[in-house]
Amino acid sequence: MTQNQQAILDGLAALYPDAGPELHFTNPFETLVATILAAQCTDARVNQVTPALFRDYPDARAMAQAEPEDIFPYVKSCGFKSKAVNIVNASRMIMERFGGEVPSTLEELTQLPGVGRKTANVVLAFSFGIPAIPVDTHVFRVSNRLGLADALTVEETEQQLMALIPREQWSQAHHWMIYHGRRVCHSQKPDCAHCTLQPWCKAAHADRMINPKQEVKERARARKSIQA
Repeated sequence: MTQNQQAILDGLAALYPDAGPELHFTNPFETLVATILAAQCTDARVNQVTPALFRDYPDARAMAQAEPEDIFPYVKSCGFKSKAVNIVNASRMIMERFGGEVPSTLEELTQLPGVGRKTANVVLAFSFGIPAIPVDTHVFRVSNRLGLADALTVEETEQQLMALIPREQWSQAHHWMIYHGRRVCHSQKPDCAHCTLQPWCKAAHADRMINPKQEVKERARARKSIQA
């Protein structure tokens, strides 16, 4: 770990000492469902719809007996109907393969419909207490801008952060970067002028704004043009 990276981690810890999940959940099943709904949707919106959903469908057994058409009216403000389909199908798989209990390994969780590494890592970290670094859009952007990672994919970013950050800080560091991404290091207009991490930040000393998602697209276009 470089001195700049250590300073950034120390700075994030000082900025957000109480950082924690902003989604509301009380058990692994609620964590799983809420995180599926949170894809391309705000946590605030998810928190508005889940109380009624969990009241009427409190566990995998109840959800597995529903149809996606039953669930979609509850969650339609969170986006695609496919989320309702995935929640129902994941619940059925939990009943059929895992005895009605949300599994507690990455390999098993990612077998569930609609569950990728990020969602699985959220469940592991915040329902089972297993250290993990879920890499969402904020963590991907912030870690690569700050210089904690230098990766073109979410998977590469996760592996680099796991290698860099002490294991006991993985879950908390995930929240530090989410908080910083939502409050300071915005996607299109990062508030660099008021960022206390600016002295150590890779992006602050670059000749143009670093937007990791855009860089991925630009490099993909460049590869296509070379192949053509």
